[in-house]
Amino acid sequence: RVEHIELHEQKDGKEYVVVFDFLGKDSIRYYNEVPVEKRVFKNLQLFMENKSPGDDLFDRLNTQIMNKHLNELMEGLTAKVFRTYNASWTLQQQLDELTNADDTVAEKILSYNRANRAVAILCNHQRSVPKSHAKSMEKLKEKIEQKREQVADAQKQVKDAQRDAKHGSVKEKVVYDKKKKMLERLKEQLIKLEVQETDRDENKSIALGTSKLNYLDPRISVAWCK
Repeated sequence: RVEHIELHEQKDGKEYVVVFDFLGKDSIRYYNEVPVEKRVFKNLQLFMENKSPGDDLFDRLNTQIMNKHLNELMEGLTAKVFRTYNASWTLQQQLDELTNADDTVAEKILSYNRANRAVAILCNHQRSVPKSHAKSMEKLKEKIEQKREQVADAQKQVKDAQRDAKHGSVKEKVVYDKKKKMLERLKEQLIKLEVQETDRDENKSIALGTSKLNYLDPRISVAWCK
């Protein structure tokens, strides 16, 4: 509607800025400042003339007219197809940028979720922060602290076992190897928990499921997993 945008010929050093400010799905506020071409800006001014705040900005346009126009540009092209293409292209770009072949599985999952989050932001798939978020984060932080203590204790045990194994028997060397493996497992568990903490906090106000199910080409995810 007309009340959802403001036009600024100059704003923060930028020309022809359109400010979008409205409540989207689940009453989540959407706010964005977008510089546009002068022609677009002038057209929006014309669309707003002699209209009340509650009037439709694009009162002569609907989904059917838009899809008919898009199909004339390319057979089979619709608004949803365009959105799917835009979302999938963003996912591919983000995965290429964020993925490191040497990362752990947990870190790669974090990279995937970050790429997916970029898509969710693009598509405005926001949500209210869950009421249980603070409590679940508190419990997760406690787990992380406990795991860090276990790692510190295991490091001490490995150091002691290494000293004993240096001039010790075969049995003491076996104990040292076991302690080292235990330390590596604990470190991996700690990394997994820390990644989970980052992932959960970064996505507290973003709904990843909508874009994942409806707007992403699954072949991109399959190729990335391989």
